[in-house]
Amino acid sequence: MTVQDYIELVNEAYKERGGIAGQREPLKTTSAKRIRKRMVEDLLAGAVLPPVVIGKVVDDLASLDTAGALMTAISDEDKGKLSIIDGMQRTTALLEAFAESEQVIKHRLLRVEFWIAEETESLIYRMLVLNTGQVPWNLSRQLQVVYAPLVAEMKEKITFDRVLEIQGSNPERRTKAGQYRPDDLAELFIAFGLRKTDVDTKETLADEFSRLDMAEALSSHLYREFFYPTVQMMVDLDGAISRLDDQLIQPNGDDETDGKKLVGRNVFDSKPARIGFVVAVAIAVMGRIGMEKDKDQHAMEQRIKAIEDGLTQLTDKLGRMDAEGMNDFLRLGVLQQQLYGTKRSAVGRYERAFFENAFKILIEESFDIPTLETCWRG
Repeated sequence: MTVQDYIELVNEAYKERGGIAGQREPLKTTSAKRIRKRMVEDLLAGAVLPPVVIGKVVDDLASLDTAGALMTAISDEDKGKLSIIDGMQRTTALLEAFAESEQVIKHRLLRVEFWIAEETESLIYRMLVLNTGQVPWNLSRQLQVVYAPLVAEMKEKITFDRVLEIQGSNPERRTKAGQYRPDDLAELFIAFGLRKTDVDTKETLADEFSRLDMAEALSSHLYREFFYPTVQMMVDLDGAISRLDDQLIQPNGDDETDGKKLVGRNVFDSKPARIGFVVAVAIAVMGRIGMEKDKDQHAMEQRIKAIEDGLTQLTDKLGRMDAEGMNDFLRLGVLQQQLYGTKRSAVGRYERAFFENAFKILIEESFDIPTLETCWRG
């Protein structure tokens, strides 16, 4: 398409940093400005850029059987829903060249690739497979490129209180149950696929095993079937144990510990708790990587249904409790002592393993426990 048509197509997505939460903004370092200035000069002189890549999720892929139908699908709705998957800096250079000399460049042809899918997971799968071997891409970066549509899909399938806005000068903070940052939701996506809490999102994707594990899970649709229900259960449990926060006065457990006293919301304020819950459910349903349980889909569905039923019974039980009953059941003072009563090295790793084990006990006991002290001291 012409440069003018491309700019009109992606302008809204560009203003939203590529239509991708976490996508790099136009680079502003001195060296980046010098490189982009040279790129603009080259464009005006007739240089051809490598293709830019645009991502789009559609409802009916089969209907896009002609180029015209494709362009209609891309153009007939909010263009802000497009994602600039690859080419943010090139788009910046094109905009600068367009502003500097519109008549010279607007009719130039630019190659644009469209990656179209009916499901967000298919786009993620393509990113994981097609970027194999590229460094310094890491797991976090891979997901940043596509997690805006992932989070949009999660909003449709999961009942959050809200997904927090983290862009801009005043990022929102979690103030009640059911509120989460989009990048934290993306990290849950990683942990669920790898089925381990010790996920270093800074590690490069030279770890091919992690790449393959996620690609296999995506291609077998395990995410669509089990990831969203797992996160919904986490949200439900978060809400249930936070219900009476305004009335709760926590005992500190067996001994006094330093620091503030926990309230119910604080449990899932913690990233280790969120990851621990998701990983515990993933392992209970699918088994650990390399020693998977029965891969029969029906058997997995039965296992997650049993977990959902157990959690529903627990949340109903919590819903009938008064403040004193909630206090006694949650035993947040014991949790606080277990987590913060002793100084440790590698605190984050310890907390993730702690919560995975705690929720593993909860699942193994079918959520039928006298108090959560059973989990906190397990």
